[in-house]
Amino acid sequence: MVQEKSFVMIKPDGVKRGLTDEIIKRLMSAGLEITARKDMSASEEIVAKHYPLNDKDYILGLGHRDLTGLSEGELTAIYDKNLKIVKAIHQYIQSGPVVAMIVAGPIGTVQTVRDIVGKTNPVDAAKGTIRGDFGEDSYAKSEAESRSVRNIVHASSSPKEAENEIKIWFPELS
Repeated sequence: MVQEKSFVMIKPDGVKRGLTDEIIKRLMSAGLEITARKDMSASEEIVAKHYPLNDKDYILGLGHRDLTGLSEGELTAIYDKNLKIVKAIHQYIQSGPVVAMIVAGPIGTVQTVRDIVGKTNPVDAAKGTIRGDFGEDSYAKSEAESRSVRNIVHASSSPKEAENEIKIWFPELS
């Protein structure tokens, strides 16, 4: 059977709140397999590779919005705001232990994991998803407090992104 892999990271707030076992249980209940796991503190090197500060396209693409037709001034404003967010993410991911995992299953696993996790902004996540059931934060609250949103878990958004993230967090398996 052809397998698809996703990268999942339980972020510091999820670990601190004791949600690791529940998150793993939800993934495994969907028929997915945890093929690798690291309980760790994320180094600046790993975080910088995962959330690159020197990649303009990545910074502008944060939030997956359409940038077509925007003026140079609008693009600069988005870049400046997103760069501030990525810097806050760096601090957040390094603020405590994380659990990095490779999750495998049939083709469609990346989307299945994202469906289990829920929307990135916890207030928009449906009940029954990890963020919908356990989320206590929002973009508005994090922005007002000038910090990264605490949304419990990261899940790759595409098979290509999963492949890249797995290489960053599990270089020994590449």
